[in-house]
Amino acid sequence: MESWLWAVIGSLVLLVVALLIKIYLLQKAAKEIEEAFIDRLITDTNTLIDISTRDRHMRKLANSINVQLRKLRTERHRFRQGDMELKNAVTNISHDLRTPLTAIFGYLDLLEQEDKSENACRYLDIIKNRAEILKQLTEELFRYSVLITSESHAAKEPVTINHVLEESIAAFYTDLSERNIVPNLEITEKKIIRNVDRSALSRVFSNLLSNALRYSDGDLDIVLSDEGIITFTNTATELNTVQVGRLFDRFYTVEAARKSTGLGLAITRTLIEQMDGSITAEYENNKLCICIKI
Repeated sequence: MESWLWAVIGSLVLLVVALLIKIYLLQKAAKEIEEAFIDRLITDTNTLIDISTRDRHMRKLANSINVQLRKLRTERHRFRQGDMELKNAVTNISHDLRTPLTAIFGYLDLLEQEDKSENACRYLDIIKNRAEILKQLTEELFRYSVLITSESHAAKEPVTINHVLEESIAAFYTDLSERNIVPNLEITEKKIIRNVDRSALSRVFSNLLSNALRYSDGDLDIVLSDEGIITFTNTATELNTVQVGRLFDRFYTVEAARKSTGLGLAITRTLIEQMDGSITAEYENNKLCICIKI
């Protein structure tokens, strides 16, 4: 009886050991599948998931995932190709629009030299005003399309953020004065040096100053901290939290007049991200605050 009992116990022990080994191998296979799946999602490679275990269930799972990975890879390539074709089409269209616009302005200049009635002069002014808006939108669209289709970015160099910010503010002095905006500046005396594209950073500041001109109620606070954090803050009673949350969206514009494509801040965000920085916008107590970290 005792020998029979020991035999049963021994069999159970062997069964438990076998099950533990089986569980370990399954866990190992699941870990391999998890790591390989994450790697295949991140990297653009044709290598499929392969596992060390011979368990048919785990290998069936790996094969099923490989089937879906092939489909995902095909769809990803199709999306990238379509996205690039669309970007190139936008670039070409915005570029082609320049030629007829140039001709329109040429004929408008000729018309201004002709004798016209009062109504004709008024209509001509309206046409020229609308043409100017169209030209501005076309140029903005062209700059953005070139930016997003560019495969290589300009070379970066050590740049003193303080100097670029001060130069940008000085360049907008006339525009700010016309709006009776006297910026309140808090720029640290400490030199904030970052490895960035100087022209791109200058464009970022110009876009943010243009945004302040568009939405400010008459005030503007610009701060550059010792840590290199830059904030543009102004009262903007015409905005709300939902609108501010979409300021960086492509082609979104708050203005009913549609005098802008809404690409200015989208371009700003793209440029900041290319510099490995971040940009955020907050709206509280009628104050719009745009914060840049580079």
